[in-house]
Amino acid sequence: FFGFVLAAHMPLEIRSPVPSDIDIAQSVKPVNMGEMAEDFGIKQEEMINYGPYKAKISLDVLKRLKDEKEGNYVLVTGITPTPLGEGKSTTSIGLAQALGAHLNRKTIACLRQPSQGPTFGIKGGAAGGGYSQIIPMEDFNLHLTGDIHAISAANNLLAAAIDTRIFHESTQKDSALFNRLCPKKKGGVRSFAPTMKTRLRKLGIEKDDPDTLTEEEIAKFVRLDIDPQTITVNRVVDVNDRYLRKITIGQSPTEKGKTRETNFDISVASELMAILALTDSLADLRERIGNMVVASNSVGTPITAEDLGVAGALTVLMKDTLMPSMLQTLENTPVLVHAGPFANIAHGNSSILADKIALKLVGEDGYVVTEAGFGADIGAEKFVDIKCRYSGLRPNVAVLVCTVRALKMHGGGPPVVAGISLPLEYLEENEELVTKGCENLQKHIENLKKFGVPIVVAVNKFSSDSDKELQLVCDLAKSYGAAAGVVCNNWAEGGKGALELAKAVEEVSKSNRGCPDFKFLYPLEKSIKEKIETIVTEYYGGSNVEYSEIAEKKIKLYTEQGFDKLPICMAKTHLSFSTNPALKGAPSGFTVTIRDIRSSIGAGFLYPLCGPIQTLPGLPTRPCFYDIDIDVETGNVIGLF
Repeated sequence: FFGFVLAAHMPLEIRSPVPSDIDIAQSVKPVNMGEMAEDFGIKQEEMINYGPYKAKISLDVLKRLKDEKEGNYVLVTGITPTPLGEGKSTTSIGLAQALGAHLNRKTIACLRQPSQGPTFGIKGGAAGGGYSQIIPMEDFNLHLTGDIHAISAANNLLAAAIDTRIFHESTQKDSALFNRLCPKKKGGVRSFAPTMKTRLRKLGIEKDDPDTLTEEEIAKFVRLDIDPQTITVNRVVDVNDRYLRKITIGQSPTEKGKTRETNFDISVASELMAILALTDSLADLRERIGNMVVASNSVGTPITAEDLGVAGALTVLMKDTLMPSMLQTLENTPVLVHAGPFANIAHGNSSILADKIALKLVGEDGYVVTEAGFGADIGAEKFVDIKCRYSGLRPNVAVLVCTVRALKMHGGGPPVVAGISLPLEYLEENEELVTKGCENLQKHIENLKKFGVPIVVAVNKFSSDSDKELQLVCDLAKSYGAAAGVVCNNWAEGGKGALELAKAVEEVSKSNRGCPDFKFLYPLEKSIKEKIETIVTEYYGGSNVEYSEIAEKKIKLYTEQGFDKLPICMAKTHLSFSTNPALKGAPSGFTVTIRDIRSSIGAGFLYPLCGPIQTLPGLPTRPCFYDIDIDVETGNVIGLF
């Protein structure tokens, strides 16, 4: 579809100085979803509209287009960022706008759905910024089409099922449990629910009539014997609430003293979110949910959601979440928003399903722009070694986003702290700092080349950057092995400001059809330790890995349980290649300590913890919610950014 022109495209009216994000977003009237769907060949019956400007896309699209060739697959990642972020999402959206609205290529962007925690906390929204945004940005940053709420409900049902089962097993004899699990119905007949039959087969009991079970078989069937110390499922909430980081449950007299300490996570940290991002069908979703290991019993046997009998109900709660939500950019390029897994304890990428649908919709000559969370040491590695393994997809090109600001930090500049004005070094020309800091850029380029993926470096321009600094970064990027280095100004100019980036991406993608050099960092056949050590030494630049006593026990346990052939999802700081956020640039020779290893068996990976990982953020002294309000006359949201 070269020369494809979106019938509904409306040119942007660029203003200077650039207004606030929400003012820009509310100044552009989105295109009706029906028009956009028609332009991209989506049938009306393959959409569920949520008002005129957002819709869910049915997986029937994939079935209908299964024989169509896929488009070019563009990964957007970044260097090690400052705490302020370097504009990956803004660049992703600007690139999609440039490809779609300016080069007239059939293009779809695929991004994660943001949590409401940061929206009302310290970071604000995640819809991009300036003239490179997703709209309606209020919908994108808030409830959207309800996927996070559905995941929260499913997760909390699972958590309730675990504690309830422990309670009932501790207060009832085998016969009472059996009579309640398999009650006699009309005519005195008992029956097993389908999920119960799955558990029976797992126990080696090949019977379908409850009345034929022996006392020993009844005891095995009704007793999960969950060890409370091994429970891995926490309740979740989609707001930042530090006071839920450690709680005691079961304090009501009705729970008969069956208390235990636990905690909440933020909703996007739920394993169910990671499962949604990695599944490829309803059947696969049901199987993955059933395989979730939620605890172990007193002898170390894994207990799954299927053992609890709740897997089918969780799938029912999540069935509509399988459909990606479609929105659009300011320049009317479609955006599929789907899933939002954490980028530390999970893989931090949008869904396989959204990418697959988009690749079919754009066709052989089109483009799909997908973003990986955090820097390339985390998001891009997990994109390749986890997401690409399960999806079978291969990126034609990687766009590596950097800023002069971040490179100066890596070159020895003063600390960059959110909420505090930037020191003078970041506002004045300093080629020496930039040159030294480019060692971080060089390391990321070298790492991405290990995957056999060509790289285009996108230098996200700020008003304080000098032309000399910007050109220096582009020149050094090419000397390090990048196919191109391009300055982007899409925050201030929209797609026009990413036009040169789009042209470079198009040229490199054409030269890498079929992705013949693509490879993973490690084979799954390696042991858990070998995979961890490959990531640390070959990708991060470390020299040694040490394991705590807990980590050693978990490695032994997961190997015995048969989980040792899963990919590895490292949970570490995003502010350094190492596990020390203060080590900037491209440190080497450091030791990584694995303090624990946990499992997401339903999602399909193990995640080593390399330091304290906060899974429920807190609110700062001055949260973003101070600025958020509503115009009661128009109904417009105010202050969201």
